[in-house]
Amino acid sequence: MKIAIFPGSFDPFTIGHYSVVTRALAFVDEVVIAIGVNEAKAKKTLFPLKKRIEIINKTFAHESRVKVESYDSLTIDFARKVNATIILRGIRSIADFEYEKTVADANRRLSGIDTILLFTEPQHSFISSTVVRDILRYDKDVKCFLPPNVSIEDLKL
Repeated sequence: MKIAIFPGSFDPFTIGHYSVVTRALAFVDEVVIAIGVNEAKAKKTLFPLKKRIEIINKTFAHESRVKVESYDSLTIDFARKVNATIILRGIRSIADFEYEKTVADANRRLSGIDTILLFTEPQHSFISSTVVRDILRYDKDVKCFLPPNVSIEDLKL
């Protein structure tokens, strides 16, 4: 059984993230979306942890092979905790690729766990949580940035 973890701090979970997780389900048995709860970063987020988990659970309500959990340790420690055999990372650009490859090499040396880097699909390559956050701040329509099953109403606190 292959279990991938997809670590990150999604605020909110976007269509780019959704496409990476959906494609990963083609070659793994389960995906654990691991949301970091680093206190310093948590203060910068628009949505509290509970809201982020709620949005992701709603996004994948139809898919029992996707779980979401919070973690406050190193990615490789969390991967061991959930018995993950793969760390899955979504990347949007070549710059992301270079950085993530360096991190993947370090994780492999430290833990023996491989990392799979998946580019977001081209039409979603520049859709990040930051873009959605900025659009929400200016009260624009964000529906095209959200995955299926998630509405603008779900984002309201």
